[in-house]
Amino acid sequence: MAAVLCGTPASQSRELIDHVLSRLGPDQPTPSYQVYSYPSNWSYEQEIESTKEPHVPTDDRPSSSMEPFFARELPAWKRSMDVVAASVGLALLLPLFVIVTVATRLTSSGPAIFKQSRSGLAGKPFMMYKFRTMVVDAEAKKQDLLAQSEQDGPAFKIQNDPRITRLGALLRKTSIDELPQLWNVLKGDMTLVGPRPLPCSETAACTGWHRRRLDVTPGLTCIWQVEGRSRVTFAEWVRMDIRYIGSRSVIRDLVLLVRTVGVVLLRKGAC
Repeated sequence: MAAVLCGTPASQSRELIDHVLSRLGPDQPTPSYQVYSYPSNWSYEQEIESTKEPHVPTDDRPSSSMEPFFARELPAWKRSMDVVAASVGLALLLPLFVIVTVATRLTSSGPAIFKQSRSGLAGKPFMMYKFRTMVVDAEAKKQDLLAQSEQDGPAFKIQNDPRITRLGALLRKTSIDELPQLWNVLKGDMTLVGPRPLPCSETAACTGWHRRRLDVTPGLTCIWQVEGRSRVTFAEWVRMDIRYIGSRSVIRDLVLLVRTVGVVLLRKGAC
């Protein structure tokens, strides 16, 4: 039995298969079948420790992954640029990291680094690092603010988020809060230029062609950071990511990095 269900999770594919099999007569043999899925149904609890992201229930029956056909590994030139830039950046920014860490601990209770499970290449979760800009119970308070989201689709964004601390507002305005992600870049979880990684719970809410943004390694910046931000719909945001995926090159990445620096210097806000 063969069927192609584009953009359909493996669990829903099995629901269809179970329905078809239930319609077979008692004398008919049960056909063999294999479910291929993309992105894979990653188990967030197994892959990421200490995450507070809600787990999305999945069918436990095994399925084969189609990642080799869709997921695009980093080209050698891109990985080389990531390693050099991230290494140099982390070394030069170490004094700033110390200052921000001390300032964060002195001005609000809680750790200086915020860790969150985000969706990486092919949807595989990884732990992303940022300087903490919100109160420590920000994730618990998020449920009460969902109705105020200024971004359509699964992504959550509000401009005047009451959970942001006074120091956090400055860190976001200057994008300093994003700098610890250079460690993610050095590790290979992220790249300098690529679609911004969404929290795993928001990725789980993406459907159909929106998941094409998972075909490449997520990045620190991309077209949306310099052209869209919160002024575009989620569908337009994804179209920008797909446009980048189809045109990434050394020159393209350098142009986007320069434009990102310009956006930060003009203080247009954090991503």
